[in-house]
Amino acid sequence: MVGDGVNDAPALARAIDKAHHAAYPGPPMSALFAESLVATEDHRFYSEPGVDIYAIARVAASQLTAHGDQGGATLYQQLAKMLYTPGQGGFGVEVKQVMLGIKLDLTYSKATVLRMYADVAYFGHGYYGLAQASCGYFRTTPAGLTLPEAATLAGLVQGPSADDPIAHYARGRAREAHVLGRLVATGKITQAQSTAAYAQRLPLVGGSGTGCTGPR
Repeated sequence: MVGDGVNDAPALARAIDKAHHAAYPGPPMSALFAESLVATEDHRFYSEPGVDIYAIARVAASQLTAHGDQGGATLYQQLAKMLYTPGQGGFGVEVKQVMLGIKLDLTYSKATVLRMYADVAYFGHGYYGLAQASCGYFRTTPAGLTLPEAATLAGLVQGPSADDPIAHYARGRAREAHVLGRLVATGKITQAQSTAAYAQRLPLVGGSGTGCTGPR
């Protein structure tokens, strides 16, 4: 029900991670990953006062134009989908996600919302949460992620299969370039930093997502 609260969000996040053998809460989130995620998925995350009128307008427009997916969901909506409506779709579900997203914003700090998001997001290859993804793709912890690695992982949350840098290296690099471009556009890095980051080879390892105890 839309009228339900979101006080159970941490418990739901813990249950998701337990089901996928991931620790909850995970280790501290990388600032590079947080900036990459916000710049790419929801650049108004820190400025919207709990209600993203653009998100509401997109949901309404999707109904009027008969498009089933409004696209451009906020991080709050995405977290609501992961916690409360996984695998569900349709206009009613989108409205519910908007309302639950508002409640998440009113109930938890932005840092907590980002942490929950990073802990339950799916990154492909069976990796749930940033810790498993950091270890599985790059054999490091979230704290040890470099800029290109953080950008790559942030780019995976929307299309973990399509943008998989192991199975589809060119597409994965293209998505990384998009995230770096968003970081430039939002003033988090310079164009020179973006160019230097993209020039680095991605040290992909394709491991199990476990067994990483610290930065390389």
